[in-house]
Amino acid sequence: MSSRQDKSDDEALAGARERIDTLDAQIQALIAERAGVALDVARIKTARQRTDFYRPEREADVLRRVAERNEGPLDDATITRLMREVMSACLALESPLKVAYLGPEGTYTQAAVYKHFGHSVRAMPLPAIDEIFREVEAGNADFGVVPVENSTEGVVSHTLDQLVGSSLQICGEVALAVHHHLLSKSVDLTGVKRVVAHAQSLAQCRKWLDRRLPGVVREAVSSNGEAARRVAGENQAAAIAGRAASEFYELPMLASNIEDEPNNTTRFLVLGKQKVPATGDDMTSILVAIRNQPGMLHRLLTPGAEAGVDLTRIESRPSRRQAWDYNFFIDLEGHIDEPRVRQVLDAIESQAAMLKVLGAYPRAVDTSST
Repeated sequence: MSSRQDKSDDEALAGARERIDTLDAQIQALIAERAGVALDVARIKTARQRTDFYRPEREADVLRRVAERNEGPLDDATITRLMREVMSACLALESPLKVAYLGPEGTYTQAAVYKHFGHSVRAMPLPAIDEIFREVEAGNADFGVVPVENSTEGVVSHTLDQLVGSSLQICGEVALAVHHHLLSKSVDLTGVKRVVAHAQSLAQCRKWLDRRLPGVVREAVSSNGEAARRVAGENQAAAIAGRAASEFYELPMLASNIEDEPNNTTRFLVLGKQKVPATGDDMTSILVAIRNQPGMLHRLLTPGAEAGVDLTRIESRPSRRQAWDYNFFIDLEGHIDEPRVRQVLDAIESQAAMLKVLGAYPRAVDTSST
């Protein structure tokens, strides 16, 4: 009985493996066919002297339909990630993208690049946010990815300040669920005498550090990738960074998920020169300067409520024009080409001293961990 059952199980297992081999061959053939069509697209666009090989609205629409078709057992995030890599590889055959990001290697911004564009892009690490803007403006990079806000610690002010004078458009957004890990070559926590990280990451892990490493020196640096790079050759220092930095710098994880808030999420902006058509699920970001008059901010926000357009975020930053004068950064649901959104923008512009559209772009759909 047992022998017969074992034989039956072995035959079933062999049949399943044969079926997997057949499916793998079919998947590979379909990917090759898709890549061939991508090359045809590249030839057509080149013949017409078109350079829009990457179209954010097209990518967003394809991935949205991938999630809608998904019936399991893989979840939407997994199947979308797999399709993103196929699309990335096919796009690289047409025209490899150069994407600038806040480096060095191993940062969360690099993870955001790969989440949005896939791993077949040429990711270009730069030491500062203003350099990312300059490289894209100069045409040395096709796109740039910069952090703009964290669910725990708020906005990245340097990114907002750079948007004021930049000619670049926001072409997309990436939402990344961020998990911080303590990386070190020290054998245990007692050997850690210094913790290095970006200032926001130190703040996001403050309670854990107070509890587990009280009195240990905390050093703020430009990025968590830089923190990992610095401590890679030390035995008494630790970096707060992501899993990618652990792998890249060969730093063991002394502790995982040390962030104080488990739902810690960072939002990144994708910057480029192109305006993105509507997808049906979009955001529009604007910069507004208001006249210093009583009730002006209320009048600025009223058109959105009257038109049923949700203003999802509003942030103020000193304008540097004069003391106590501010710029307001506002995110609205919808695309600038939608009549109701255009109506709201026209109403705001009539009240404001200045209105600048920073971009209209597909909304980020999901978050994934790093």
